[in-house]
Formats: sequence, C-alpha cells, structure tokens
Amino acid sequence: MTRLAQTAGLTDVQQEILSTVRDFVDKEIIPVATELEHRDEYPQQIVDGLKELGLFGLMIPEEYGGLGESLLTYALCVEEIARGWMSVSGIINTHFIVAYMLKQHGTQEQKDTFLPRMAAGEVRGAFSMSEPGLGSDVSAITSKGVKDGDEYVLNGQKMWLTNGGTSTLVAVLCRSDEGHPEGTAPHKSMTTFLVEKEPGFGEVRPGLTIPGKIDKMGYKGVDTTELIMDGLRIPANRVLGGATGRGFYQMMDGVEVGRVNVAARGCGVAQRAFELGVSYAQQRHTFGKPIAQHQAIQFKLAEMATKVEAAHAMMVNAARKKDSGERNDLEAGMAKYLASEYCKEVVEDAFRIHGGYGFSKEYEIERLYREAPMLLIGEGTAEIQKMIIGRRLLEEYRFQG
Repeated sequence: MTRLAQTAGLTDVQQEILSTVRDFVDKEIIPVATELEHRDEYPQQIVDGLKELGLFGLMIPEEYGGLGESLLTYALCVEEIARGWMSVSGIINTHFIVAYMLKQHGTQEQKDTFLPRMAAGEVRGAFSMSEPGLGSDVSAITSKGVKDGDEYVLNGQKMWLTNGGTSTLVAVLCRSDEGHPEGTAPHKSMTTFLVEKEPGFGEVRPGLTIPGKIDKMGYKGVDTTELIMDGLRIPANRVLGGATGRGFYQMMDGVEVGRVNVAARGCGVAQRAFELGVSYAQQRHTFGKPIAQHQAIQFKLAEMATKVEAAHAMMVNAARKKDSGERNDLEAGMAKYLASEYCKEVVEDAFRIHGGYGFSKEYEIERLYREAPMLLIGEGTAEIQKMIIGRRLLEEYRFQG
C-alpha cells in the first residue's frame, strides 16, 4: 500500500477486500488498460474477473446473495479500480446505483426478482435521467409514461446512458401525470420505470432502440449511448416502488450515492497520476540530476500529494455519513466537487512533469489527461454541486433575525 490516501478504522474484512481489489487492479487492469482504451474495447475479461470477486453484489444485502458491505467499502473499491482504469469503475457504478435504488425503494417482488441476479452479475444495471436538451435540469424531462390498462406506454429520447448497450435492466425516469393534477410541481409527477432488455445495439425489445456507442474524448471502453422509446410497453409492476410520482426522489437518492462514487473515482485517478508523476520525476534527469531534486518539481509533487490526501478524506467522510443513516447531500456534493477539480489539477501537473512525453500515447498519463474531464461533468457539473452546497449551507446557517 502507498503512503497516501490511507483510511483509518477499517475492519479486517474491509482491508482484505481492498487488498484483493488492489492486487486485481495491479495485475489485471493496469497492464492492459491503455491498450484497450486506445482501441475503445469493452474490457470483458476484466468484467468477468470482477464478477468472480463478487464486486457486482458488494452492497447488495446478504439475503439476496450479495456481500452486504457499506458504501465506504464500495467507494474505497471504486477508488482502487479507477486508479487502474476509470472506465471499469463506470461499468460497476451504474449497476450499483440501480441495485441501491431497488434495495431502498423497490417492492418486495422487485427485490426478489432482480437483486439476486444483480449480485451474481447476471443482470446488469444502467440508469437514465438525462435527455438531449436538458443536461442537469432534471425537472425539464419530456419523456412520458402514460397508463394504458395494466401497462404504461413510454415515449421519449434519453441521453448519456453508461452501460446502455451491455446492461439488461435500465431504471428510466419519465414524466407521468397520472393522478397528478395539472400545475403539480414537475418533480412530483415523475416515475422511475424498470425496463428489462436484451444487451446489444439496435432495437433491443419492441419499442426500445439503443442506437450505438457515442464516440467520446475519453472514458472509452465502457459504452455510453442514447435510448429511444417509441411506444415501449412496460407492465405496471415495473414501476419502481409500485407507485407513480416518486421517481425524482428515488433517482436523487441514487445520484447522492453516485456522487460519492464519482468522488472516489476522482481520488483513484488522482492517485494514479501522482504515482506516475513521482516515479517519472525520479527517473528523468536534467542538468545532471533527477528532476525530482529540482525544487520546482518538488513543489508540484507536494501540492499534488496534498490534494490527493484532502480529496480522499472528504470522500471517506461523505461515505461514512451516508452509512450512518444521516443525510449526506452536502458532504457528497463537496466531496464530488473537490475530488473532481483536484483530480484534473493533479493529472495536469503529472502531465507537465512528463514534459513532451506526456503528449505521447505511449505514456499512461496521456490517457488520464483525457479521462479526468468527465468527472467534472458526471453526476452533476461543478456548478450544480456548488448550487446544492450553497442551498444546504443556507439551510444550516439560516439567519435568525
């Protein structure tokens, strides 16, 4: 283990899980990540390995065949995986958010149907809020679910689905005005539908099309897609929780946990960038000595290490708060904001330490340089986090005049 980003107070079981994941990352992910990423190839062998380790069921309760671990354990595993290759952590994260939403909000029948197969990695989850015209403005969703007998008919276009092609269960947020009079606040007339589908691209079930992979600057390997619903029929028992109008709250609960995950990814990528920077600085010589002995580089390394440490501490705090049953939207927002910003800065400093070689696809830092920006946007932009943080602070520090 490295000196940085240590976590105090872990149980023997947590330490054993983390040690196993770190070994897997060092042996199975880091050696192949850059090559797979440059080919934009789905890491099937890595995913199969994670399935064998039981990571798809890490936070699913033991009664459903999972490991029943805490959010903290999960976040620390994500940090390790992102250190190897951030795309792999994305494959697990979306699956986990859907499993978490089912565990927290699903009917007993929905839990019994999906959670055991999700724990085994047989059913793979994705979730879908965003649309082409709305980004982080969830209240502006236009996709609709309309009641028709014992079914709902879904129409609309969704955007930015991680695992859109490889998943077999998608939690989709739609507007559903049934039982909600006109003028109801937008967030009170939304419903989460559990959509089962075949993996792949094209028409994956009647009325549901996954057009293909979106070509991205970074975050490759994992499939990011659109989702088009045109007369998609969903049985009423696939409304998450069995009642309409709760979708916004269910999704926000999932995203809150997802923000801890994005913070963990930022921590993992920043750690790897620091490792690459500090290693290269000791090997590269200028003016007769390793560049690590130049004060300018030592200052960079000092700043990078401090940011790695601070981001990790905030991420751990946000996870522990959620695990204790307390509201953690303030801490999760702060952790996500800080970790993603610091990640970008640490990666850029490592890139600068590499000089011209940082620009070469031969060096791992080039991949990290393209991956870090996704964290500034995923699960809500930095600006959205600051809005959440600001509003919560004003609630906590209301002026008593």
